[in-house]
Amino acid sequence: MFKIKVNNWLNIIQENWLPPRCLLCGKPGFAGLDLCPACLDDFSKNQPACYRCGMFLEGGEPLKACMPTPQLCGHCLTHTPSFDQTHAPYRYDDYLRFLVTHLKYHQRYPHARLLGQLLTLHLQETADMPDCIVPVPLHTGRYRARGFNQSIEIARPIAKALSIPLDLSSCVRNRDTGHQTELTAKQRRHNMKNAFTVASPLPYAHVAIVDDVMTTGATVEALANALKRQGASRVDAWVCARA
Repeated sequence: MFKIKVNNWLNIIQENWLPPRCLLCGKPGFAGLDLCPACLDDFSKNQPACYRCGMFLEGGEPLKACMPTPQLCGHCLTHTPSFDQTHAPYRYDDYLRFLVTHLKYHQRYPHARLLGQLLTLHLQETADMPDCIVPVPLHTGRYRARGFNQSIEIARPIAKALSIPLDLSSCVRNRDTGHQTELTAKQRRHNMKNAFTVASPLPYAHVAIVDDVMTTGATVEALANALKRQGASRVDAWVCARA
């Protein structure tokens, strides 16, 4: 009872004394989000997209409930990845780039909360709920240098809102794979090969990997492969944006 009362008071304080403000333009937020409706409308929707890898499909058909089969890109038709489905509600435009880069390099934790909330809203309408969430882990050296893992911070509000366990211990990053911005898709895949280890057989059949942005899918591919080797039968990718 005491905990419920405390939470209610915290909600009242948040709503009345610290009302949400748009992180992009400073105008009042809405629906409990630090984002205004106008800025949200300007986000580039990642639709239509490949069901498997989340790649935007130029000239594709918008997703319809009556579609008999999911849409797949040419690459996924010939090279099935280790992960089974990708949820990436937005394209990596200027707005998403601002939110992600200021989170990663300037520790703007409110950005993580907003990104997690936006992804949650999308998942509630589109996703099959997994048994657990695994944020993409950082190497210990990178974690010490940065002081936090942006994927974990994005995953926290998702796990809380959807009541899904957050697994922060089963998977480790074996080595610091460095920044991949300047690497080709082939180089990224080579760089990420065997980059992750799952400590022991998983008690979960269905796992969702959470990350900020998917570019080539090399990171998710490597982690999904490691999870499936330790017993996961289905691995989905939940990312805020697709580049």
